[in-house]
Amino acid sequence: MSEGRPYPSVTITRKGERLLASGHCWAYADEIGGAEELGPDVQLVDVRSQKGSYLGTGWINPRSKIRVRILSTNANDRFDEAFFLRRVRYAWEYRKVVLSGATRACRLIASEADQLPGLTVDRYGDVLVARTLSAGMEGVKPLVFSALAQVLAEEGEPIAGIYERNDSSTRALEGLGQQTGWYEGPGVPLPEAGYPTEVRISENGVLYDVDVAEGQKTGFFLDQKLNRAAAARIAPGKTVLDCFTHIGSFGLNAALAGAAHVHSVDISESAIERARHNARINGLGPDRIDFEVADVFELLDRLEQERRGAYDYVILDPPAFAKTRRAVSSALRGYHDINVKAMRILPRGGYLATASCSHFVTDDLFREMLARSARDAHVSLRQIEARQQSPDHPVLWGVPETSYLKFYLFQVV
Repeated sequence: MSEGRPYPSVTITRKGERLLASGHCWAYADEIGGAEELGPDVQLVDVRSQKGSYLGTGWINPRSKIRVRILSTNANDRFDEAFFLRRVRYAWEYRKVVLSGATRACRLIASEADQLPGLTVDRYGDVLVARTLSAGMEGVKPLVFSALAQVLAEEGEPIAGIYERNDSSTRALEGLGQQTGWYEGPGVPLPEAGYPTEVRISENGVLYDVDVAEGQKTGFFLDQKLNRAAAARIAPGKTVLDCFTHIGSFGLNAALAGAAHVHSVDISESAIERARHNARINGLGPDRIDFEVADVFELLDRLEQERRGAYDYVILDPPAFAKTRRAVSSALRGYHDINVKAMRILPRGGYLATASCSHFVTDDLFREMLARSARDAHVSLRQIEARQQSPDHPVLWGVPETSYLKFYLFQVV
């Protein structure tokens, strides 16, 4: 079956074949129908249909529920240095186009969406931050990291180093341990001891000091870049309540756009401390934006008991409420809770920006929840915009996991 091919073959079920035919790049453990003799470790395999047709080549991991991650559907590909350099260059050229050259703070590699499954790389100035979440990618990251350094150096934008944030618990599902720190490998600069892991970036004209070593995920949520700009267009003259502010991003965009005042809230004291710092470096004092450490659910409960009109613009950017399919029902209750309360505290004609970054909460489910929240709040929603994540976090059709962010702007009438 694999005569003339350098890789052993695995056969997948008809269900798995349909998934790959739709454009997906995963084959689950229960979709593997048969395999040639394989070793116990991660290796490249050819995936074939029940009839023996070639479907793609990818890494098989006997420890993972996602048993095979397809790397290429081109039978002529050889997975060498040139292959990964080509993939990295495609990703970089794409971002130069879709971000109009604004690539100093962006996602450079978006895992499956850039056909490099299990790898995300964010750029903050001259520092790259990488998260490697598949065992196959862990094995080839020296080739990919060297390619990243080479491509950016060729652009006249050399990097200082690559900081690894492999502190995600999901690595255990691939049989991988956790580790963080500067990457040491051929072709990649290694900063001197003590090199700062706090990097200043500019996004939409707003300055942030991002802590790539201690911040959430890779230090900053780059996927909301254009949504923050869209939300800021409504802000001039408004009194804004910015909920789940994290390090201040939506609130800072609103304040710099000319909001009358912004009140930003988060439950994390360290996040609020960072948000206050970011306000200072943007020249914003407490007369323009202030901050509170508080539970947003409790705050909205209290505000609901008060009269409408304290705020005429509410921004809701909560963390993922559903990280598994089983959590969807409880997540929808959480989204309903905060949205119905936000609608109740807004005056007629007020504005609402609301988001969900939970992949398992689909756009249809999110819209249904918003419609139910509006009915329960006895208001109507006039939609201004419906948006997704920034295009440096591309949506690959056929891979629904790459479409996760929902963002809506409404007037409450």
